[in-house]
Amino acid sequence: MHSNANARVSNELPHVLGVNATSGGLLKATLGAAIVASGILTFAWLPAEYGIDPTGVGHLLGLTEMGHIKESLHAEADADAAAAKVTQNDVSDINASEIALKLEAIQVQLTAISATVDAQAIAADKQELTQLAELPKLAGQAVVIESQVVITETPWRDEVNYTLAPGEGIEVKLVMDEGAVTDFEWSANGALLNHDTHGDGSEQNISYEKGRSVPGQTGQLTAAFSGNHGWFWRNRTNDPVVVTLRTRGAYTVMVLP
Repeated sequence: MHSNANARVSNELPHVLGVNATSGGLLKATLGAAIVASGILTFAWLPAEYGIDPTGVGHLLGLTEMGHIKESLHAEADADAAAAKVTQNDVSDINASEIALKLEAIQVQLTAISATVDAQAIAADKQELTQLAELPKLAGQAVVIESQVVITETPWRDEVNYTLAPGEGIEVKLVMDEGAVTDFEWSANGALLNHDTHGDGSEQNISYEKGRSVPGQTGQLTAAFSGNHGWFWRNRTNDPVVVTLRTRGAYTVMVLP
């Protein structure tokens, strides 16, 4: 009886097939995984995270520019934190007496400058009156001197406005040829913005200027190479900020976000 029961149990057990793993097979699997991981690191992760693109594949996929933007944002955040810390330390070290002395010195300088400017203006008026008195007079006719200055200015070609929420950033670029010059004017309309004026294209990148807590800027942008050149703004304040950009000059088109 017992022998028959044992036979039935042994017949009902499932058959388990084993896999023979050799050292050569494990080595090949490990090398294959390492090669795949190296490929992902080189072609995707390095360009997307740090803007490092040794093969050029990241640039074709748009990952390299993403990495440059991330690095710029990290550097900007670190600089803001450092500037805030320095500002707090400086304010804590200044006492009221030092501020009063500095204000008094500034007032003395302003008074001296005002007196000098007034003296120069009086001298200029006297010289002008003397010159007018020496002009020849025509018999029976009055000598009339008219002065009119007409200043003409080329109107702005494009103007855009964007409202940035606290912590929000935006980028506007112009398509320009190498050496092209564009006049620009941007304003935070009474508020402050961080900005990064930069360009990319022709497999090149350049940062023209960066600024923190800037109310606005007026100037000319000269393209260092053919490509996209423009501005990135970020609102680091606690309130919404309206940024206004006006441009005119030698560019093909304005690329809006």
